Amino acid sequence: ERQLVESGGGLVQAGGSLRLSCAASGFRFDDYSIGWFRQIPGKDLEVVSCLDGSDGHTQYADSVKGRFTISRDNAKTTVYLQMNSLKPEDTAVYYCAARRYDSYSASRYDYNYWGRGTQVTVSS
Repeated sequence: ERQLVESGGGLVQAGGSLRLSCAASGFRFDDYSIGWFRQIPGKDLEVVSCLDGSDGHTQYADSVKGRFTISRDNAKTTVYLQMNSLKPEDTAVYYCAARRYDSYSASRYDYNYWGRGTQVTVSS
C-alpha cells in the first residue's frame, strides 16, 4: 500500500521552530518528487515547498523563503520540512505529497499520493 504519513506538528509560540517529517512507503521513493502543502483555515490549499527526486532542486513559497527548509533522506524514505521563525499566519494543516516524476511541481493536481496531514498551530 502506498502511504505517506506526516508527523511533527503541534503548538508553538511565534518565533519558534518545528520540524515536520513525512515517511513514505509502498513505492519507489527515489523516483518521486515531493511537495509540502498547507491548508490555512478559510483558504485554498497552497504549496509551501517542493523538492526534486534526485537533483536537489527546491522551490519555496515567497511567504516561507528564508524560514523553511525542505530536505529528504532517500535511505529513510523520509522528507522533512524544517520551519523556523514561525508566525501565526503559518497556522495550518500541513500535507506532504508525492509526484511520480523526478521534477517537482507547484500544482497540487500533479501529485499522485497524499498524506493525511499534521496540524501546526502558532500562537502569538
